[in-house]
Amino acid sequence: MFNVYKSDSEGARFAFSKKKLATWINPRSVKVSVNSSELYQKVFGFGGSLSDAAALNMHSLGEQTKDNLLASYFSELGIEYNIIRIPIGGNVYSERIYTLDDVNGDISLFRFNLSFEDVTLRIPDLHKIQKLSRNGIQIVGTAWTAPPWMKTNGDYKGFGVLKEEMYPLWSKYHLRFLEEYEKHGLSFWAITTGHQPSSGFVPFYPYNCMGWTPFSQGRWISENLGPDLRGSKYNKTKIIVLDDSRFFLPWWPKMMFNNHKTKTYVDGIGVQWYWNFLFPQRLVDLTHAEFPEKFIINTEASFNKWKTSSGPVLLGSWERAEEYAESIINDLNHWFSGWMDANLVLDLHGGPSWGGNFADAAIIVNKSANEFYKQPMFYAMGHFSKFIPWGSFRVGVKVSKPCLKATGFRTPQGNVVIVMINKKNYDFPVTIVGAKKGNANIYVKKKSIVTVIFRDKKLPLNKKIPFNL
Repeated sequence: MFNVYKSDSEGARFAFSKKKLATWINPRSVKVSVNSSELYQKVFGFGGSLSDAAALNMHSLGEQTKDNLLASYFSELGIEYNIIRIPIGGNVYSERIYTLDDVNGDISLFRFNLSFEDVTLRIPDLHKIQKLSRNGIQIVGTAWTAPPWMKTNGDYKGFGVLKEEMYPLWSKYHLRFLEEYEKHGLSFWAITTGHQPSSGFVPFYPYNCMGWTPFSQGRWISENLGPDLRGSKYNKTKIIVLDDSRFFLPWWPKMMFNNHKTKTYVDGIGVQWYWNFLFPQRLVDLTHAEFPEKFIINTEASFNKWKTSSGPVLLGSWERAEEYAESIINDLNHWFSGWMDANLVLDLHGGPSWGGNFADAAIIVNKSANEFYKQPMFYAMGHFSKFIPWGSFRVGVKVSKPCLKATGFRTPQGNVVIVMINKKNYDFPVTIVGAKKGNANIYVKKKSIVTVIFRDKKLPLNKKIPFNL
């Protein structure tokens, strides 16, 4: 037996069917050959950012509606996200521009404080999420900028870098953040070394940013953040570098890791999906070949005003779901160990955003109606996050025709999970070869995303995986 979950442009959402394995192969089929003993990278999981905007939008809903939204993302009845990225201070998806210590010259960090958004909104939500999740949540922290008084341009935005004399203090700022969250019973799986460091070299860049070169960031890690973090009680917190577009691969980490001390402190390389159409996946392959011990993870994706000319929020857009699903398949097939969306939740205008960088999101809130809308992107993400848990390994998958894209995984529970996308305007048969007891023959509809599962040890395959959709 095998299970099939299908979503498509005609409105199917995780439509479930159970089928029998067969000994025959349809000669007209697109053949998907699976080798579950051919193992590649380990998967950490999938998730998104609990930005200020996401938290504010969720808290604009009634309590029961908000709880239903959180359950949709994180519970066994939802798509079971397991990674959450949170900003260290504000970012463009805040209602105001700020850091966690905006008192000029406070080199003792005496006035360092978590924000209202942290204490009143985000932290209570994280505790709820922990209770909802059956497999645990991994939290990733990222700073968009240092306080202006630590920077060369004295501003939250624009062309500016961290003053060299502030390198030690900026490291302490990060540890102080971890300490303050620990007081609320929350720990971090990882921190990144700064959001989009290239933006800090763009004159008049209009949003929160701070520039780093691979050399300056490498020096900060080797002399400050690395020793401070590894010498603290937070020494298991992973360090993820770059957190910028694919353009910087593999030369950014190569330059940074010329400093051997830096290389020893770094665990992973963060890559954002923006401008992927300009830069080939081969750059990721080269990076993995050069540094196979460093995991690669997608740290951000969104349809913002820089990504699309068709408006930030498009309710019901199947094309955006397709773009997400295809990107995730391509990334996973090229060594990515996880994939994070940007804002978990935005409003009908794609905000709030103090800088006006409005965007789409997998869930859109209509606070005046006390409603939230699950976009097709939500289901695209769920075709991966629901079925490929932490600790899964990518397996060998070959597809006979280019009309279908697919990726495959072996889960800790003994499942083999295949996720496929058909972007064409026609249906076609598919045969998955590789199950021990036969072949999985299915018909893949036009404009659809399909997850196929076989050989499940813990959950009998005559039982539907639970959803509350």
